Order: sequence, then structure tokens, then C-alpha cells
Amino acid sequence: MIRFQDVSKRYPGTGAALSAVNLHIQPGEMVFLTGRSGAGKSTLLKLIAHIELPSSGQVFVQGRNLNRLKRRQVPALRRRIGIVFQDHRLLTDRPVFDNVALPLVVAGLPREEIGRRVRAALDKVGLHEKAHMPPVSLSSGEQQRVGIARAVVNTPPLLIADEPTGNLDPELSRDIMHLFRSFNQIGVTVLVASHDLELVRELGERILVLDAGRLTGDYRRENQA
Repeated sequence: MIRFQDVSKRYPGTGAALSAVNLHIQPGEMVFLTGRSGAGKSTLLKLIAHIELPSSGQVFVQGRNLNRLKRRQVPALRRRIGIVFQDHRLLTDRPVFDNVALPLVVAGLPREEIGRRVRAALDKVGLHEKAHMPPVSLSSGEQQRVGIARAVVNTPPLLIADEPTGNLDPELSRDIMHLFRSFNQIGVTVLVASHDLELVRELGERILVLDAGRLTGDYRRENQA
């Protein structure tokens, strides 16, 4: 599903954000990416979503070499990747329904199909009754759920999340992480970047550790204490 071969990323005027990273995530896995702030977690996720390109090395997602992807092929790739941001990135002037529907509208789906998929996505995250409310009227946890619904409304095989619980209290953080697990249990490959090592260990899934741009640890479930 995801493979990095000697991937490095450097930004002008700074050091290496990633250095010679090698990793392989199988279809159907749930994996957590941990490390201190600035370790390279966000950069790694941006490479997967083709938001950034590697300075060297090869990135493969769903069997495709992203280094060889043509510009016109990028939208199709991203429709198969659900992306959840820490800051939600919701449209405050549109109701919850319209926020979740946005990827489907861009894809040109018929109105009836959009309605069906949006209702199903909101039902999965427990927000079906708040479809017509403005995002600003929701709590932080509810806004994050809207972001998750928008990420999965296209039923993508891959879901990535960048610090999705960074602004939430421990109870809400746990709820959000278990929501990601529920998607993984129906076959979605899930990669979550998080600094909450205690919660990540509690969930007992595979953990990748980044330190100053280098992959320094890969702990699978059976090896976690």
C-alpha cells in the first residue's frame, strides 16, 4: 500500500526534513507515526498525498510510483486517499453537510449519490443529526469528526491523519482514535501521525518512530510491552 525507498526530503535553507527513510505498510494495516515536533511526520504524510515531492528516493502508494505521476493523474490519486488535518480546515460559511459533500461535488457525482454518501459518512461519525448546522457551532471534537467524515466520504482505501487529536482532551482523543480503528476494521489502511505516545501504545498497533527525519523505530504489535 505504501512503500518508501531511501526517501529524503530537503527544504531550501533548512536541514533535511527526512533522511534515507525506508518503510513498507501493507494493505489493511493500522500504523501510528510518532516523534517529536519537527521530526518529519507531516512531511512524510505530504509525500504520501503528493503534496510534496521527495528530494531523492522513491515513494510508492497503492502500487504507483509517485515520482512518475503526471500532474493530470494527481486528482485521481488523492480521491483514493482520505486526509484528516489537525486544524479541521472546514468551510465556516457552509453547513456540515456541504463540507462533507465537497470531495463528491468536485468529483462530479450526481446529487442523489452525494446525499446518500454524505448521510452514510455522517452516520459513521455520529453526526447525522447535525448535518445542517454550521461548523462553528460544533465542539472541537465534533469538528474533527466532520473532517473525518469528509475524508472517508469517497470510501478511500487509504486514510492518513496528521495529529488529529492534538487539540482534544484525553477522552475525546481516545474516541477519535477508536473511530480510526473502526475504519481499519472494515479494511481501510490507516496511518496516523501522533505525539500522544501513551494513547498510541494503549491501542497496541504498529508504531513507526521518526527522530530528526530518520526512521529510528518500527515496533509491531507482538513486540510492544
